[in-house]
Amino acid sequence: MSGVTVEPGTTPPPVFCLDEVEILRDLNQREMEAIAARAPMRAMQRGSLVWSPADGREVLYIVKSGRVRLLRSTADGRTMTLAVLGPGALFGQMRLLGQDMRSSSAEAYEDVVLCQMSEADVRSLLLADPRVAARITEGLGRRLAEVEQRLADALLKTAPQRVCATLATLAAAAPTGPRLAGHRGHEVRLTHAQLADLVGTTRETTTKVLGDLQARGLVLLRRGKVVVLDVPGLHTLGDDVM
Repeated sequence: MSGVTVEPGTTPPPVFCLDEVEILRDLNQREMEAIAARAPMRAMQRGSLVWSPADGREVLYIVKSGRVRLLRSTADGRTMTLAVLGPGALFGQMRLLGQDMRSSSAEAYEDVVLCQMSEADVRSLLLADPRVAARITEGLGRRLAEVEQRLADALLKTAPQRVCATLATLAAAAPTGPRLAGHRGHEVRLTHAQLADLVGTTRETTTKVLGDLQARGLVLLRRGKVVVLDVPGLHTLGDDVM
């Protein structure tokens, strides 16, 4: 069902919402249909507010397609990007799973399709299956570690280090593109402005750092994306001062 196209504002076919979601990969078609029958779906346009602390309700979202950005406002009025979540990721206000977004918000980073579940649905449909529960625990634990690392980086690392470390992390999870410059690069679909928001710096600084990285042969710059050619090299620079 991965070939189905969903327009924002429309309702996707039920099982399309859950097909290919990582935490549900152990389930058969009948089991997914049972979950899909009770999981409302939402298609939202880029820039739409998905969640804010004012919502105040217990809800879990599963990203089917597109990306969602988790944000937090700092004491000095700046906006910090905590994470950019892609297909299969979970987020929301769900204390049952240890998810607390009362100080954060979420927006559609691009057009997205989301599955939406209540606390009762999470308890009866997801946590009741030990296979799914184990994958949820693993995924949420991994993201918590990533958020903690991002917060530490914001305090301890320079802007160039944060750009390198963030690109390396995103590239590790990105698909491999066609061979370029003798390498198969990982395509990170971010503009300079989006990457700047993600690492908490200016677009001008990000553009300069990306130019330096391209000159070193670590990345190639393309319209709307960065092709990472050397992930280990970026990890090294993320720990060193450029």
